[in-house]
Amino acid sequence: MKKFTFLMLAVAASFFNLYSQEYVSTEVSDRNVLIEEFTGRNCPNCPAGHIISNGITYDNPDRAWSIGIHSGYFAVTTYPNFNTDISAIFTDPYDDVSGGLGYPAAVINRSTEQALGRGQWEAEANAQLQQTAECNVDGHVVINPITRTATITAEVYYTANSAETTNYLTIVMIQDSIAGQQAYAHTNPAQDLGDDMYCHMHVLRDVVTSSWGDEITPTTEGSLITKTYEYIIPDTIGNPNGVYVDIDNIHFIAFVTEKYQGMPTRPILNVNKLSQEQSSGLAVSPFIADVMIDEAIYCTNERTFKTYVKNIGSEELTSLKFEVEYEGGETVEHSWTGNIVPDATERIDITFDVPVGNNEYVFNIVEANGETHDYSKSIMQLCDEWAVYETVAEEVNLTIEVLQDKYGNHTTWELMSSDNTVLISGGPYMYLPNANTELHTYNVDVNVGDCYKFVIYDSYGNGICCEDGDGYYKITDADGNVIIDELGQFTHEKYSIFSVIQGESVQEMNTPLYNIYPNPAEDVVKLSVVNAKPSVLKIYNVVGMMVEEIEINSEEVEINVSDYNSGIYFFNVDGEVVKVIIEN
Repeated sequence: MKKFTFLMLAVAASFFNLYSQEYVSTEVSDRNVLIEEFTGRNCPNCPAGHIISNGITYDNPDRAWSIGIHSGYFAVTTYPNFNTDISAIFTDPYDDVSGGLGYPAAVINRSTEQALGRGQWEAEANAQLQQTAECNVDGHVVINPITRTATITAEVYYTANSAETTNYLTIVMIQDSIAGQQAYAHTNPAQDLGDDMYCHMHVLRDVVTSSWGDEITPTTEGSLITKTYEYIIPDTIGNPNGVYVDIDNIHFIAFVTEKYQGMPTRPILNVNKLSQEQSSGLAVSPFIADVMIDEAIYCTNERTFKTYVKNIGSEELTSLKFEVEYEGGETVEHSWTGNIVPDATERIDITFDVPVGNNEYVFNIVEANGETHDYSKSIMQLCDEWAVYETVAEEVNLTIEVLQDKYGNHTTWELMSSDNTVLISGGPYMYLPNANTELHTYNVDVNVGDCYKFVIYDSYGNGICCEDGDGYYKITDADGNVIIDELGQFTHEKYSIFSVIQGESVQEMNTPLYNIYPNPAEDVVKLSVVNAKPSVLKIYNVVGMMVEEIEINSEEVEINVSDYNSGIYFFNVDGEVVKVIIEN
């Protein structure tokens, strides 16, 4: 079982120290509260329960915490799957009661034998908060983001005698800010992301200790117990449809329970969230926390990668050297100077051209503070192909044709500009019981110099084609020139991207800048330039990679293409592009 795998990765060492403590208070204090909330993504009333548990924690900062335990009938296994072994273990004792467990439900400090309905949570939490605790619990977590190792120190100090000679220490890992489906998400506006999507918070992910806690003793007044754990943070948790464990959004909660009562250990004597930091333990240690690009629609190969570098070392970072590698391309070098203090994060922009397709990019830090360094982070990045429409006008009127299939009630679409602004949209349409297709035509004005994306959706997931009618979508200009023409074979979604650029006037177009011949060509391509002037010829292959760059300083240029693979190439001089076929 997966739980046992994780426990094998957690190596625990304990010792007693009756004279000093580093994190835990030795003062008599009131009892903190842990809300173990049984929930699920298909539970219609659970967002209302989240509002109540969140309210208790917000009203009692650093005194109350909530854990979302996804298990049982309402906890589905589609993505994001929050079901885990520990979730089932924590749920079972309360799901065995007569009539089963109605969601949402919770136990407050495990003070009751049965789980409570949401109308009882606040009163029970307030009662627990007013009680004097027998012990305090606290600690600290150091996460090495490179190795994903969490070094956990937990301390328990008894300010009074426990009723039992042996108590139990439990440490769990929770995760915040996971986007995923939630039934009736709109009933909790604070976490609603729209379209039944939800920001799931404090989700139980794993247990570091034994499920019901590790034994601790002695439990008499004045006793200090310290336990340390080395825990390897998994990349993903959940099977199937597991969820990535984002180390920037995880927390560790430690609590002490009194004794076994049936299956669980309870009640909880005290609880606390452990403080944490990220550190490698090295003096110079840059770490790439994330690499991303702006969410936009692109009609260019150029991308700016926002590279977030965190200093997890003990010294300030003043210089970095990057090398970015990807298949089929030249290594991109980038140098940075500045100042990043320990535990701070700086955004460093790295811009370069990428090839068409979904490719892996490896960002290497090869030098830090003038010394050789070895760290890398890989990401996947898609660069779509796009069509180019040239015009001499400043604004263009486009015609959009959508030929629906029989099930037009499944079909919607939208046209967006480069900043994802929706310019026009359509559908859903009527169901056609006696016909297979019906044409819908729209007109829209677009600006020159922008990039556009047409997206068509089918809610059923079988496109607009085939046995239900052969649909399509088409975009043309006012003269009927076709910009986009696509058939309706897809599943849930299909899109096309195109740019509208300023072309030359008719008079200018009648005077070409240069001629390329022969075409097709074998060993040599000749380029003759009209009104020769210094310029640069850039040659691209069919996937958008630049193959060669040649300076043009004369009226006649010969390009040796004998080493080129057979195929289609694009010759670009000053923005004028000619398709050349090489036959070697």
